[in-house]
Amino acid sequence: MASSLPAPRPGLLSHDVSGRRRRVSVKSVAASTVATRPAGAVAAPSVGIKQYTAVPCCATTGRTALASMWREIQGADDWEDLVEPLNPLLRDEIVRYGELVVACYKAFDLDPASRRYLNCKYGKRSMLREVGMVDSGYEITKYVYATPDISIPTQSGTCCSRWIGYVAVPSDEAVRRLGRRDILVSFRGTVTNTEWIANFMSSLTQARLDPHDPRPDVKVESGFLSLYTSDDSSSKFSSGSCREQLLSEVSRLIHKYKDEELSITLAGHSMGSSLALLLGYDLAELGLNRDGLRQEVPITVYSFGGPRVGNSGFKDRCEELGVKVLRVVNVNDPVTKLPGVFLNEKFKVLAERYELPWSSSCYAHVGVELALDFFKMENPVCVHDLDAYIGLLKCPKVAQVKKNGADLLSKARRFLSEKSFDTWRWQDAAMQVGNLVQSLRI
Repeated sequence: MASSLPAPRPGLLSHDVSGRRRRVSVKSVAASTVATRPAGAVAAPSVGIKQYTAVPCCATTGRTALASMWREIQGADDWEDLVEPLNPLLRDEIVRYGELVVACYKAFDLDPASRRYLNCKYGKRSMLREVGMVDSGYEITKYVYATPDISIPTQSGTCCSRWIGYVAVPSDEAVRRLGRRDILVSFRGTVTNTEWIANFMSSLTQARLDPHDPRPDVKVESGFLSLYTSDDSSSKFSSGSCREQLLSEVSRLIHKYKDEELSITLAGHSMGSSLALLLGYDLAELGLNRDGLRQEVPITVYSFGGPRVGNSGFKDRCEELGVKVLRVVNVNDPVTKLPGVFLNEKFKVLAERYELPWSSSCYAHVGVELALDFFKMENPVCVHDLDAYIGLLKCPKVAQVKKNGADLLSKARRFLSEKSFDTWRWQDAAMQVGNLVQSLRI
């Protein structure tokens, strides 16, 4: 990691509804920080901080509040009035799901000499404990594997199927805190060479996930669809494609807990957020998110640093099906601008009135955006680092760097220097995409 980091620009958080981004003021962010300060804590210097009554977000009171309003936190109302300013209870949930994604990176085995190479280092019962999340409240029910449909022999002698994440459910005790039985699917991002190649297969193809209703207008990026639907029959760890594994397990859990209040939460970083969104769409399109009373189980996607996944037809269909997506992005992260650098939601309509002929070929983001603003392109490893995303959400006052002077800047740099950015094995991939975007002048 570089010894000197560029200072974050003011205006830490913003959100986007219907394609319009609005910058959240430093005052709004600081207000949410003040509202969540534990009793007796000393307030940091601030200027013109707006006070408001916040929902409790920690200890027993916060968990009780979550149990009573979990549907709103999961996006039932598209996070209206929860993003600007950022509701502290929502922020805690974003951090919690982000850390459950970080667990995938910590548990992924990249040692070529290991018998678990490209798989999880630990068994399902011990994995969360081994990565330091013994108190998460979740119990893993299944490991998930994905197969990039790539013929380039970049890792000869190894199985094409790779461990991509896990399915988990909360314990009975955690259910009381959460207010429902939450079926969680957590996905890591790009790590291996073939996954990276798949990310650049940026051609749109028809999803056709429902054989009875193919919907030719719904198109997704071919590389992500390949990861989701390809199968490796030689794999000793998995049976069936990533899609088949997930649909089977989620359906099993819904049936098992059919008499309880349920939610489906899909969380992923980078490439993993694309798989999460594809799964959310797939479950809703096939109508598999139904409980014992045939009522819809809400589907929420927490996307961290995610790229675009499909075209405007895909976006419209996800919204029609009620799939809720909260996109947590760094505005300086190039991955969130791919694919569709030139053909995206901003260029499909002329003068906000006339739809252009190529609109069906334009990529489009799905959902509500929560935008972080940290680091410039000089440090492409950090702009896409999930740990940096979570760290800034935990410590939003770094937005006041330019307002409060060099002392706070020094503190922010010390905070960031303690993060082990150089330990993430996928940093080379982030570096490559950063160089690509720089060369394209994006």
